[in-house]
Amino acid sequence: MWTRKELKDRAKAVLKTTYWKAFLASLILTMVGGGGSFFSFDLDSGDLGDSIFQAARPEALAGIIVLAVGAALTAAVVGILISVFVGGPLEVGVQKFFLGNQQEAGNLNDLGGGFAKESYLKVVTAMFLRSLYILLWSLLFVIPGIVMGYAYQMVPYILADNPGMDSKEALARSRAMTEGHKWNMFVLDLSFLGWAFLGLLTFGIGILFLMPYVLSTRAELYLRLKRSNPA
Repeated sequence: MWTRKELKDRAKAVLKTTYWKAFLASLILTMVGGGGSFFSFDLDSGDLGDSIFQAARPEALAGIIVLAVGAALTAAVVGILISVFVGGPLEVGVQKFFLGNQQEAGNLNDLGGGFAKESYLKVVTAMFLRSLYILLWSLLFVIPGIVMGYAYQMVPYILADNPGMDSKEALARSRAMTEGHKWNMFVLDLSFLGWAFLGLLTFGIGILFLMPYVLSTRAELYLRLKRSNPA
């Protein structure tokens, strides 16, 4: 059995010598995870009056609505595609780095591990299914969605540890590994809330510096669960 203190102490010990590499890895994941924020629309202030005037005409208003809806849909589709084909594999690569970092000096080359030609499509499929299942459960009620989020939390670590594993097997293994541990995993996440709150006081910048600690702790959790649940 694992304890929060053991996981956190191990994470802090590792980060004493590898923090900045871990920070870079977590920063890259955060930037891609928030990729949708890079899509923005700017209005030239000199054209604002003309835009309002044109919008008063019904035919112009209809055109603006169509363009706005089209732009929103395009941005949403692009965001989903980036999340599926880039975000998922990148998350696997980042977790591969953190797994390696918990056992020896982390290698930033591992960040591309999820994009390996021979396993890329399997990684994309598994990560997509994980997100889809969590979403579907969340649509029923919030709590089932949270439970399934913890049930599938180990999927990227499993894929990082077992390149080319079939998506169904990765999902099933994550459920098996987290069986009986979900509540403790939830409490583990709650234990970071104090630091997260302090990070928010710095306009969210502090959260970026907290992420290596969180990801290192979760990587250590996976290694403990793996030892107690050998394949």
